[in-house]
Amino acid sequence: MPTPPSAATPRPHPLHVLRATVFAIGALLLLAAVGVVLHQPLLIPPLAASAALVHGAPGLPISQPRNLVGGQLMSALIGFATLAVTGSTAWGAAVAAGLSLGAMMLTHLSHSPAAATAVIVVLQAPHPVPFLPLLVLATTLLVLIGLLPGRIGGHPVRYPLSW
Repeated sequence: MPTPPSAATPRPHPLHVLRATVFAIGALLLLAAVGVVLHQPLLIPPLAASAALVHGAPGLPISQPRNLVGGQLMSALIGFATLAVTGSTAWGAAVAAGLSLGAMMLTHLSHSPAAATAVIVVLQAPHPVPFLPLLVLATTLLVLIGLLPGRIGGHPVRYPLSW
């Protein structure tokens, strides 16, 4: 039997839900479009999760720009380092995700979707030269689009709370 929602977490206002949904879709469509124009996959699953955090939970520390961009970039670098040592294996992907988690915790750059970026790097073995700049571009676009809801239509939480 499902547990009813806690009274401590009120349901969001339907307009807030609509606004977050529209902006998240817009951000992800922009990433897909830029990827098509550049002939590079710019929309990877961890970035969809990042967009969900920016628009669905903009007040959380893991949603803040420093964590989003820094966590994603650090995890990708750890993924490339792990790939160099282990090759493209499921074992290496698991190690890369764990190392990414630890590194993000140590550097206060926690952004949980970024651990999946390390996994993708190990399993797909993309070339670092296009992948890393595109990852920076994608995360920067997510942050920039995340700025819009608070400035257009009174989003209940201003993003970012910190840089």
